Amino acid sequence: MPRCYWCTDDPLYIAYHDQEWGIPLKDPQRLFELLVLEGFQAGLSWITILKKRARYREVLFGFDPGRLAAMTDEEIEIRMQDAGIIRNRMKLKAARQNAQAWLRLEDPVTFLWSFVGGEPKINHFRDRSEVPAITPEAEAMSKALRKAGFTFVGPTICYAYMQAAGLVMDHTTDCDRYAVLCGDQMPKG
Repeated sequence: MPRCYWCTDDPLYIAYHDQEWGIPLKDPQRLFELLVLEGFQAGLSWITILKKRARYREVLFGFDPGRLAAMTDEEIEIRMQDAGIIRNRMKLKAARQNAQAWLRLEDPVTFLWSFVGGEPKINHFRDRSEVPAITPEAEAMSKALRKAGFTFVGPTICYAYMQAAGLVMDHTTDCDRYAVLCGDQMPKG
């Protein structure tokens, strides 16, 4: 089955590509988890984060924003000893800070989806050369998230987040998932 250019033959990556990436996500818990994981991914490959996601779920309280927002400095130091996650103090503190900011949002789902008008933005990119790293929507999201108190939410991270959470659909036209997710929104001719 043809897949997007970035999907390797790793079974974990294939499952992520086929079952998660680009599927519109409106569950607040999963949106929050993905936002935190995108922050941990900064400077690393996404497959590295996927391989550690189960452990992150264990040590970060199942990505419960209330519990994560209350994480103490001592709890962060304990996690700094856990080889099952990325041991980066700044990113762990950012996860706590982002949980606190998340809890201050009146309606996080509506807020995040507002950057694409509440519906997935369907792109029709033929190949990787057309897929941007940053868009005006991602820049606006980054600016708004920072203003709301979030960190590790630059425009590149925000665009990757928008792609992963299905706010934008960036499966390329040569990918099997493109036809599945676009259906009647595929360009004619």
